[in-house]
Amino acid sequence: MGAKPGLFRAVPAEVRPYLTELVRRTRAVCGPRLTGVVAVGSLALGDYRHGRSDIDVTVVAEGPPPAAALRELADALDHRRLPCPAAGLELVVYAAAFARVPSGEAGYLLDLNTGAQLPGRVAFDTAGAPSFWYVIDRSVAHQNGIALYGPPASEVIAAPRPTDLYTAIRASVREHGDGEGHLADNRVLNGCRSVVYCRSGRWVAKRDAAGQVAAAEEDFRPLIEAAVRSFERPRAAALSLPDPQVRAFLAWVRARVDENAAAVGA
Repeated sequence: MGAKPGLFRAVPAEVRPYLTELVRRTRAVCGPRLTGVVAVGSLALGDYRHGRSDIDVTVVAEGPPPAAALRELADALDHRRLPCPAAGLELVVYAAAFARVPSGEAGYLLDLNTGAQLPGRVAFDTAGAPSFWYVIDRSVAHQNGIALYGPPASEVIAAPRPTDLYTAIRASVREHGDGEGHLADNRVLNGCRSVVYCRSGRWVAKRDAAGQVAAAEEDFRPLIEAAVRSFERPRAAALSLPDPQVRAFLAWVRARVDENAAAVGA
């Protein structure tokens, strides 16, 4: 099964040529092992902001591919060889047998971060890596992923079990509560998105989640609205938000997550 030009219309025009070439290079390296290439993250949720957002991609391959092929793919997609038009590329490769089964593990074969505004990372081993980012991304992929190559995302990437997903969401909230290495607006908006998911069972765009939480929680409305204004700006021009208020908001988010997890037995 080939690439799907029609589905490329679901992603912003600024990144379509890049994704087309990414799929071409991935097919060239993986050959018949390639099962699917899926756009996830802000692209899948309709919340991509050019110059601010990353491009998030999940690759699923039979095999698993040999280590040499994974290294070749990382080299082929390195920003120095294929310049990323977004803030950066975050690409994860899974074995098809792993991706099709619900899991709370990181489970990747390759984790690649590359781009002008991302710290470079090439990892082939999950040892010591926190799993929660990958569990949440697979949940988003199952619900909303855009198949750029191969079958629909829900056919190649399983939804995590509720217990594993709530464990991942709690870990995400803790990470954002600590704040190290994260923009303040992303800490707030990811918190909003976690609350909306726990209440609705659906992942939505950060700005949509912010609107829902701000409408219902008057005390946090000024902080959330400031986070949205900051999110509209380039990363280098992000606004400073008061850290005590951000931490208080995320403590509230954690309590809401715990309440909803208990309600579903997770």
